[in-house]
Amino acid sequence: MATEYLPPPLDATAEEPTLFDGTTRLYMTYTCPFAQRVWIARNYKGLQDKIKLVPLNLQNRPAWYKEKVYSVNKVPALEHDGKVIGESLDLIKYVDTNFEGPSLLPNDPDKKELFEELSSHIDKFVEMVFTTFKGDSTTEAGAAFDHLEHALTKHDGTFLLGDEFSLADIAFIPFVERFEIYLSEVFNYDIAAGRPKVAAWIEAVNEIDGYKQTKKTKPKELVEFYKKIISVLFCLEVMKLSPSDYSI
Repeated sequence: MATEYLPPPLDATAEEPTLFDGTTRLYMTYTCPFAQRVWIARNYKGLQDKIKLVPLNLQNRPAWYKEKVYSVNKVPALEHDGKVIGESLDLIKYVDTNFEGPSLLPNDPDKKELFEELSSHIDKFVEMVFTTFKGDSTTEAGAAFDHLEHALTKHDGTFLLGDEFSLADIAFIPFVERFEIYLSEVFNYDIAAGRPKVAAWIEAVNEIDGYKQTKKTKPKELVEFYKKIISVLFCLEVMKLSPSDYSI
């Protein structure tokens, strides 16, 4: 797969595009794991010419985005067929259902049920790892990755739903990618140690062309970023919000 040109993020000075002109646009940012989910689905299905990337500078985003595109003012959001929809898990299912390209969800009812089960668990998975970020013990992160190891045993094959890369893998990998880097650098903790299924899964996902260009390329910057938002994580806890309410 040829490397795609990635346009620079739009800031508050950027002119608004001609909205709802028939162009399908994915409003996103290159650093957000929620947006990365939809970016991966787009790439895997070969929709680079069908869905235009519109990256935003979240620290200085254009006013027109909230006013005219997506009043929630978060990413990702997809402009398609005269409407705008958001929420990354909904969007990866929407992209898979409404666009051409290889299917990302097996027809097997048991596998569909497992996908829904895994989807319902992912916020808990993320929260458990963030608990480690805020403390000095890797117990919670270890339990989270033990659960992932167990999930990978439920079907034959390397991926979460078996032999084929799917929406389930897309749901988890942006977070696992970041957690693997941070836990290794800050806690000297290897998420794959003693977890052969997790190790094989990460290796297999890393070979998926649709995922490769979306990966974080500056691990040191990621580590510094996470260190800076530890206080934000405490605020989220006090406010009783899920980490999924905060785009990182």
